[in-house]
Amino acid sequence: MRFGPSPGDASRFVSAWSDVAGVGRDHLRGGYSRHAFDDPEMQLRQWFAEQAQRRGLEVENDRNGNVWAWWGAPAPGAVVTGSHLDSVPGGGAFDGPLGVVSALLAVDELRVRGITPARPLALACFLDEEGGRFGLPCLGSRLLTGAADADHVRRLHDADGMSLADAARRVGFDPSTMGPDPARLATIGAFVELHIEQGRLLRAVDPAAVVGVASEIVAHGRWRLTITGQGNHAGTTAPADRADPMIPAAAAVLAARRALSGFDGAVATVGRIIPVPGGTNVIASAVSLWLDVRHADATVTAAVVDAIVADVRAEAAAEGCTVMVQRESMSDRVTFDPGLGLEISGRLGVPVIPTAAGHDAGVFAAHVPTAMLFVRNPSGVSHAPDEHADAADCVTGVQALADVLETLVGDINPAARHVGAGDE
Repeated sequence: MRFGPSPGDASRFVSAWSDVAGVGRDHLRGGYSRHAFDDPEMQLRQWFAEQAQRRGLEVENDRNGNVWAWWGAPAPGAVVTGSHLDSVPGGGAFDGPLGVVSALLAVDELRVRGITPARPLALACFLDEEGGRFGLPCLGSRLLTGAADADHVRRLHDADGMSLADAARRVGFDPSTMGPDPARLATIGAFVELHIEQGRLLRAVDPAAVVGVASEIVAHGRWRLTITGQGNHAGTTAPADRADPMIPAAAAVLAARRALSGFDGAVATVGRIIPVPGGTNVIASAVSLWLDVRHADATVTAAVVDAIVADVRAEAAAEGCTVMVQRESMSDRVTFDPGLGLEISGRLGVPVIPTAAGHDAGVFAAHVPTAMLFVRNPSGVSHAPDEHADAADCVTGVQALADVLETLVGDINPAARHVGAGDE
């Protein structure tokens, strides 16, 4: 790393971070709930636009609800960095916004270093990376690259029954324009996303490492299981007369847990269950549950799902219930650009690790040279209020991102640089 964190660096990070720290707090769940096109996410979009404009960047919204801030006119070969502003329900503070705040501060750092980019540099905030409101993750990047069907996306509904199209209209976006954006994609010469680490791999590889580089994202997907039985009275219905969909739903939870030991390296989770009608003294008429499965090999991921579903179907048949399975998303294993990854890890001198978490970078990797930086997370917790990164580590992440961007964008007039400016 070229420069170590200074008190001035830390204070600038804390000041920028304080702007977002109060937005979207979830006082019921703890943590933050910021979802696509809701008020907290729109407030953060406005904050990002204002911060970018203060830095002299040109801000625009694309046809898919992504926000871009340009240093230099858009042109082929542009370097893009950024992340997302939304969260999972009750999520941590850093997942997403750290990459956005770091991108803004990396621009400040490049200017302190006297860099004038020879290639356009864009900062981007992508729509609904988590899928917390409409169920499909990485919506903005999937739409842009053509990985998601725009008609299908417009018809997605949130838990309150509002369609994505109506949610977009409510905040002034025209959903009819959504869809592949090949002209914008053609301008991207490289994409680098900084993110808080989600897990403990970095510490396991090198306990002293503050920053890491991603090698790959394992295969992962989401499946919705709808189990239908017969609603009835909880007190007056004899066991032999029940068709209780909660019984096979419970089997799904247990089968997902067994998959952790039955399939080496796999993880499977039932993180959401919705009974209908949801009364305490009511046998549910139906239960919807969502299954998240991940493994380095997509074929193993599919095998895990098949094994879990088989257990659910067997329990449902015994209970007199039916099961419908719907795949909501599936992403094969993603390998990040090896040349770019080696260049970055070599320049920074940091470990290279895989990740089991999905990211917009994973969507772009099929189209442009893509890399990810991770900032260590001493808690090892993510998607929960205990997610954490130390301010000094975040500053180191900003400097690492600036180092990478400096290499990628070049410098129009390196002879004019002020030597030692970064030591202020």
